[in-house]
Amino acid sequence: MAPTHSDARAAAPAGWLRRWLRHDIEQPLQDLAGGRARLKVIVLLACVLSLDAADKATVGAVAAPMKAALHIGNLQVGWLVTASTAVAAVVTLPFGALVDRVRRVRLLAIALVLWSATMVVSGFAVSYPMLLLSRMALGVVASAASPAVASLTGDFFRPGERGRIFGYVLAGELLGVAFGFLVCGNVAAWLSWRASFLVLAALGFVLAVVLWRCLPEPLRGGQSRIPIGARRVPGADTSARDTAGSAAQGGSLRRVIRWRGVRPRHALMTMNPASASLWRAVRYVLAVPTYRTLITASALGYFYFTGLRTFAIVFMRGRFELGQAMASSLAVLLGLGAIVGVLLAGRLGDRLIDRGRLTGRVLVAAGAYLLATAAFLPALLLGTLWLAGPFFFLAAAGIGGANPAVDAARLDVMPSALWGRAEGVRATFRFALEAIAPPLFGYVAGDFAGHAQTGSEAAGAAAGGVATARLGAAGLQYTFLVMLAPLAVAGLLLLLRATRTYARDVASVLAAEQRTRH
Repeated sequence: MAPTHSDARAAAPAGWLRRWLRHDIEQPLQDLAGGRARLKVIVLLACVLSLDAADKATVGAVAAPMKAALHIGNLQVGWLVTASTAVAAVVTLPFGALVDRVRRVRLLAIALVLWSATMVVSGFAVSYPMLLLSRMALGVVASAASPAVASLTGDFFRPGERGRIFGYVLAGELLGVAFGFLVCGNVAAWLSWRASFLVLAALGFVLAVVLWRCLPEPLRGGQSRIPIGARRVPGADTSARDTAGSAAQGGSLRRVIRWRGVRPRHALMTMNPASASLWRAVRYVLAVPTYRTLITASALGYFYFTGLRTFAIVFMRGRFELGQAMASSLAVLLGLGAIVGVLLAGRLGDRLIDRGRLTGRVLVAAGAYLLATAAFLPALLLGTLWLAGPFFFLAAAGIGGANPAVDAARLDVMPSALWGRAEGVRATFRFALEAIAPPLFGYVAGDFAGHAQTGSEAAGAAAGGVATARLGAAGLQYTFLVMLAPLAVAGLLLLLRATRTYARDVASVLAAEQRTRH
């Protein structure tokens, strides 16, 4: 049967859409990533991180209908996030050791299936204890993601471009937060809060299948790095063992190390990373001065970000007298600022190293934390949204921009055989501070609000709910200002300490990798 004119007219928009997606969306992204194979890996790793971020944001987005359905309060909602994060802080280190021993792609796929099954349980929870237990189980499964993604990124991409690549991957995490707020929040409004968890579960199952079928396991030690323009992702079964490329794995870092004559720390090179026990590996990781500084600074940055993410909408509504929709939109706009930060800062650190500035990544991370601190001060003190808004955007770019530079620098100072366990150590500190951030920020804000209320009880009684919202925003304002101290400490630690130790620790890793190969 010949196609009719109506069929042709119906096919025309579909063909135009395919051409638009291919030429205006896919092709520019491939050019940015360096080819189809590299884009595939970046998107898949970013999706892994985005699911966990979307889940945590969804808890906040569906808090109101969930509280009404389960007859709980804000404290119980806060514990849903804190419980999963606290459990992840305990079990991430064993998962990091597992990442260094088994096939990481298969581990991620299995973890995603279990994660999705746990999300289904959350969606059908009939009581708060059942929901809390499912969230704790979720923390166990989600803790595999961070070590596996860090290790795979190091093996798929060259050291000289890791800052830029981590920027792309971490942008997925921030997009996951936006997805949780916007999509899952609207799903809860249209259907129910349970449907929001089920949507995430379905996406998790799909991603697990895609990972299993489309992402090959790379060889360890940089022998499966994806060249620019590659159309297929090399894996352990298909890639040639590029020992020459592996020997030159330092790229720009090795060239600058040789040029400056930096000598390694021989005291750190007495262990075989591949065969070391977990606890010996942990001692090695914590003995590297730069790594100690990096994980401390990273944990302090995530501590502030978690508190800000938890209470940003409440603060915006009370401080600037916004509605829920406007406050949520503003929070997404700040998320875009963080995405701009991660995309620019990672690329800047790589470029500084290419130009001979060995500590470029550390300097970029330090500058980003200090920029965020400086920008948050006027943003929190100004009472007019159109004046404070640009400072909030700049602060979000700073707090987001530090992460890709820190993540790339962490791999620089650690042997590839230890990447999983080293990331487990870092994630343990990060998740521990993330777990205590919401209750601590909430407690301090309540204390400040209580002091403010004693001086304005009459006004509060007259204005009712508006005054209550303003008092809550005032408490959060003072809390955000006080908690800027750890953020500033993170920047100063990197600037004053990591810049002094980074070069020798990189030289130690390059020497250790060279010795292992021979």
